[in-house]
Amino acid sequence: MALTPEYPPVATPLDADELASLIPKHISTQSELNEWEQLNIEQGEGWARRQRKDILSDAFVRQLHQQMFGETWSWAGNFRKSNKNIGVDWPQISVKLRDLFNDTQYQIVHATYPPNEIATRFHHRLVLIHPFPNGNGRHARMMADLLVQQLGQPKFTWGSKNLTALTETRTRYITALRAADGGDIKPLLAFVRS
Repeated sequence: MALTPEYPPVATPLDADELASLIPKHISTQSELNEWEQLNIEQGEGWARRQRKDILSDAFVRQLHQQMFGETWSWAGNFRKSNKNIGVDWPQISVKLRDLFNDTQYQIVHATYPPNEIATRFHHRLVLIHPFPNGNGRHARMMADLLVQQLGQPKFTWGSKNLTALTETRTRYITALRAADGGDIKPLLAFVRS
């Protein structure tokens, strides 16, 4: 039986080729996929915590995504090759990531913002770039957690709930991201520590 994903509002749908790249062929329901992905993400988090690399690099971004989703999707760790309902035009992904890394390094070196704000702004821009076919929000949250911890702060709490399922917490998160899209970072700054 083929998987028919259930996407919460504003989630990024996969195209037919991306869906066909599901590695475990026994998965046929959204709940099975969610459970499988969560196990893979936990393994990815364990890998990330053992790394002592500069996380602000194209190579690390790809490696982390591969570690988080590599047992689920054959395209894990590879940038998307098509446009989606969110994100920059796919040929611009590498350029926009390099700009993000350079800007974030500048903010760190010059203490342009406090550490929580640097990591929150980084998260927001990484979500906007949307480099992968799927898993971008979960990946961007883990990247932000790694960054804020490198800056000497505890990892974010992200509303203290699962943000994958359609809940009031996910709605607050999406609302905060949209406010940041409009230039108001304050709701997202509050959300990451709620």
